[in-house]
Amino acid sequence: MNTIAISGSLRENVGKRDAKELRYQGLVPAVLYGGKEQLHFAVNVSDLKPLIYTPEVNFVEIEVAGKKAKAIIQDIQFHPLNETILHVDFFALSEDKPLTMQIPVKLTGTSPGVKMGGKLTQKLRKLRVKALPANMPQYVEVSMEGLEVGKSVRVGELNFPNVQITNNADDTIVSVGMSRALRQAEQEAAKGK
Repeated sequence: MNTIAISGSLRENVGKRDAKELRYQGLVPAVLYGGKEQLHFAVNVSDLKPLIYTPEVNFVEIEVAGKKAKAIIQDIQFHPLNETILHVDFFALSEDKPLTMQIPVKLTGTSPGVKMGGKLTQKLRKLRVKALPANMPQYVEVSMEGLEVGKSVRVGELNFPNVQITNNADDTIVSVGMSRALRQAEQEAAKGK
């Protein structure tokens, strides 16, 4: 799992007027919770962009007033009209407590069903993964090597050491269906017999 370092400054006042003033200065009000006490701080909006505007999942190392904490983004609030970042909630990680995160699915290999003209459909692009922070994967790899037309890969078929996928076991991740061209070719072949 990638870790991106950001630094922030402690917030003196915690209120709407203070938050508005911070945003005017190009800063975003933030809070870190999950530790012994909540920490209110402000972070530069440009430091948040590589964390927020990416399909990848990252841990964050936050440094505020000389203290460091490893965390994940728990929640982001955007302005409803102009999409600027209004507030960010971070959740402090504990090395001995498992956490659940949405992790992207990465398809690997080539499906023989797609080579034959089948249509690939990816139904889940992210999976809920529960693991200790040290075992959290960057992505969940799903092989398409044996995927023939009419077959699929379900959540229950995946098995990774030290990682639990909490989606419903019957949920389909990826499938190869019959494309119109393949169906038409099969119908014409059947008529010719």
